[in-house]
Amino acid sequence: MNLDDLVFHPWAMQGPRDVPTLVGGSGSHVVDDGGRRYLDFGSQLVFANLGHQHPRIVAAIREQADRLCTLAPGWASDVRGEAARLIVEVAPEGLGHVLFTSSGTEAIEHAVRMARLFTGRPKVLAAYRSYHGSTTTSIHLTGDPRRWASDTGAAGAVHFFGPFLYRSAFGSATQEEECERALAHLEQVILLEGPGTIAALVLESVTGSSGVIVPPPGYLRGLRELCDRHGIIYIADEVMAGFGRTGAWFGVDHAGVAPDLMAFAKGVNSGYVPLGGVLVSDAVYELFTTRPYPAGLTYSGHPLACAAAVGAISAMRDEDTIAAAARLGSEVLGPGLRELADKHRVVGDVRGIGGLWSLELVRDRVTQEPLVPPGATGAANAPMAAVVKACLERGLLPLVLGNRLHVAPPLNVDDGDAAAGLAILDEALSAADEHAA
Repeated sequence: MNLDDLVFHPWAMQGPRDVPTLVGGSGSHVVDDGGRRYLDFGSQLVFANLGHQHPRIVAAIREQADRLCTLAPGWASDVRGEAARLIVEVAPEGLGHVLFTSSGTEAIEHAVRMARLFTGRPKVLAAYRSYHGSTTTSIHLTGDPRRWASDTGAAGAVHFFGPFLYRSAFGSATQEEECERALAHLEQVILLEGPGTIAALVLESVTGSSGVIVPPPGYLRGLRELCDRHGIIYIADEVMAGFGRTGAWFGVDHAGVAPDLMAFAKGVNSGYVPLGGVLVSDAVYELFTTRPYPAGLTYSGHPLACAAAVGAISAMRDEDTIAAAARLGSEVLGPGLRELADKHRVVGDVRGIGGLWSLELVRDRVTQEPLVPPGATGAANAPMAAVVKACLERGLLPLVLGNRLHVAPPLNVDDGDAAAGLAILDEALSAADEHAA
């Protein structure tokens, strides 16, 4: 019996699967049950920011397990408090408290709940090209096709177009035009929806799994100003972008803005034990000093997860991971991926920052027709399946979403491994070139 067949798998049609069974790992590599090594070029789902089996994180978990494995959230915890301190220290100014969750989707749920309680308003704005999670509120806020099957239209979610020059909704020719027009569009949406009905605006600081879209200079600052003008809570979704992934502690740091609430997860402890949270501004915090916050989680601030966060953040500081991630993008991944775009006609666009990049694959560079349609499966998805197969055969774990090949290795990947990964992508893209004009 294949034990994997007993598992009900998320985001997948059920049935037997032909995927490696991974049983070990070290650094930027994982190992299957036959002893074969694979280069993890997507950090799993962009969360293993410090790679696999980092000794500082493993030691922190082991030490905490020897002391106290679990604790209800109502009791004070030294490791939970230390994790909160380290997170607040690297966060934007004014975010002085942490609500711990078990995941990023829970963090979005609680940030939205806080915003609605704080403002007394029902609606939340979110971008069309976005992913915020798969629980009820977060999937309604999600803008990409992953929302469609679950969308009831009843969660107070209102979508808008964010800036995206490659597929501009505004006919822009430059990043400056795209920024200006996207902000004007957003203001129109706010005015037409009624500012007094909008509790919050939630936005990924760098759009992640919906395309790796880096906002143009000035956009986040303009968005912050619009929120301030209309009394709207700005929720920054840093679940993927946070904790060094973009070459800064958080994606908003590139714009020098501070949100009112900030959701995080993934890189906070490299995913070694599930952990997420909401960084809470002083103003929102004060509301709940005079009334209880009407929600909670059984595993909020789980000791093993918080210990992993302490180990990870301490390691990132000592190893200068933020600077390493910035260099990874500017000197290794960015130049290397642009070279691949020059060689392969199937690559329509290269986008990214720090350790988060994407190759958008198209049938025609002029029309920008995607290589596969949204939600493609079976024969319709054959070109992307061929890319995945070519990567696996060469010992690389790819991260493929729709018609995009995302590149997000551990932030401490060495240059030799990064070069090897790019060389494998070069060979794998040849499997898709035959489908391009």
